[in-house]
Amino acid sequence: MHRYAAAALALFAATPLSAEVVETSDDGFVTRATANVAATPMETWLALTRPGTWWNSSHTWSGDSANLTLTPQAGGCFCERVPGEDRADGFSLDGSVVHMHVVQAYPLRVLRMRGGLGPLQGEPATGVLTITLKEIDRGTRILWEYNVGGPMRYEIAEISKAVDGVMDQQLDALRDKLGGLDGASDDVGSESEAALEAQGDQPTDD
Repeated sequence: MHRYAAAALALFAATPLSAEVVETSDDGFVTRATANVAATPMETWLALTRPGTWWNSSHTWSGDSANLTLTPQAGGCFCERVPGEDRADGFSLDGSVVHMHVVQAYPLRVLRMRGGLGPLQGEPATGVLTITLKEIDRGTRILWEYNVGGPMRYEIAEISKAVDGVMDQQLDALRDKLGGLDGASDDVGSESEAALEAQGDQPTDD
């Protein structure tokens, strides 16, 4: 098993989770988490769309998050370059990975991407990651929801916890980069409130 997949499957047993698996079915699950950061929506958006500066390198194929790029526009790619290894008998070619494709981008408000992250990439299942930004007093609230469905060779109870742990770790890293908002709760909140914010189809100025 690739290092990335093994790390994802082992993480839930080693890392306390603050995110939540909010829904499971026979062939899918939904994870959700929030974080409040001491940054404007503009600062948050710019950091969010530069994953190479905060994504955990343990959850990359190359072993270095600096190889990650994200183009925040419809059709854009959350991709990774995998540098070729030096060889004594000649040159080697770089590899590449598509983690997700951008299907919706409203700058400063919503970023939605489709794809199977980590070990899910090798499965027929796919997922939709919706990241919603909302301006709050002294900062920005980030809502992070990953909706996964389709055939997969994993037990839902196991893979959902593993993915939840990885997603929580990435959101924590983004929060740490921007600075957590003192005195603000990062609780997931009610399902109805979170689901409404996660839609993001018709952003308003409210």
